Amino acid sequence: MNYNEVVRISNDYLLSTVTELYGLEGYDIKPVHAHHGGRNVVYTCERDGSDAKVIRIAFLNDRNREDFLSELEYVRYLFAHGGNVSDIVDSLNGNLLEEIIHHNQPFFICLFKKAAGKMLAENQYRYREGAPVTEYYYNCGKVLGKLHQLSKGYTPVRRRYRFNDKYNAEYIEKRVPASLPLLKEKLLDLLSILEGLDKNRETFGMVHFDYNDGNYAIDFDNGKITVYDFDNACYCWYMFDLASLWTNGMGWIQFEPDVGKRIKFMDDYMDTALAGYRSETGIEDAMLEQLPLFIQVNLMESIIDAFEVMRNNGEEPECDEELSYRIKCLEDDIPYMGFFHAIYSCEEPFEYEKRTL
Repeated sequence: MNYNEVVRISNDYLLSTVTELYGLEGYDIKPVHAHHGGRNVVYTCERDGSDAKVIRIAFLNDRNREDFLSELEYVRYLFAHGGNVSDIVDSLNGNLLEEIIHHNQPFFICLFKKAAGKMLAENQYRYREGAPVTEYYYNCGKVLGKLHQLSKGYTPVRRRYRFNDKYNAEYIEKRVPASLPLLKEKLLDLLSILEGLDKNRETFGMVHFDYNDGNYAIDFDNGKITVYDFDNACYCWYMFDLASLWTNGMGWIQFEPDVGKRIKFMDDYMDTALAGYRSETGIEDAMLEQLPLFIQVNLMESIIDAFEVMRNNGEEPECDEELSYRIKCLEDDIPYMGFFHAIYSCEEPFEYEKRTL
């Protein structure tokens, strides 16, 4: 079953059932345009310009009921303890999650309060008027630090999977095309290095695993950030999210031709973001020294996810210019996503010659 089929079923059947389950009569329900590779069908619900909510309908068979409940229980925990996250709205039955069976196909439904504000992209990547953009960098780190600090005290009822439950030799062999043997070798090398890292309470716990400006909203009146989309949350090293935080900063300077200026900007950006992070939780210098490693792990995740999306969509695996760039960085051991390397072009950021599989 593909995305378009689920949209049709939602319009014909699911939305009316969801409206009854959550008491959404009188709400204006509108679809949210899906990004490429999206795993859910999403709708916004508004009434009288306020009390906005978001419906998420999951349909892929890559997750089961326990997976969804473990995610939602974690989000509820974060919200209840002061994390800047979108809270879940219980159904009228008092459930975090509802399951609807239609023609033997299960659909998992949950409802969230809509985050205040909007994404940076919706504001043309302009930060709020009258405030320095460094406030945003600091807040990104601070919000992430709070989530990690809360995770250090989290005792789940239903435990989410661990990083290596998914990212292992068998999974790499299954997802990465046979025509990329060097990539497979480099990915296995990464996994081997990760096996030697500490997994204590201060370094390893529940992480967002997709912390970027597409997964939080900013209230441009006060700069408050609200995080959502914990679909990929799992037990992993906190450094994975911090590496995501680093890669988020590249967009602010990606068109700068002077590599020295790019290096200086990224150092300053990360210093500011880490000041925000450390205002909420600690991080050992020894782990911060692993930033280049975890940027490579971010690359690994994005590459495998790209092939996973193709598989879910029934497409033959192929490499566009962006995916080819990411693969090249891993195959040639180029650090920092090639941002300071000769491979990088400020005219065509993060693109490389398209390869044939």
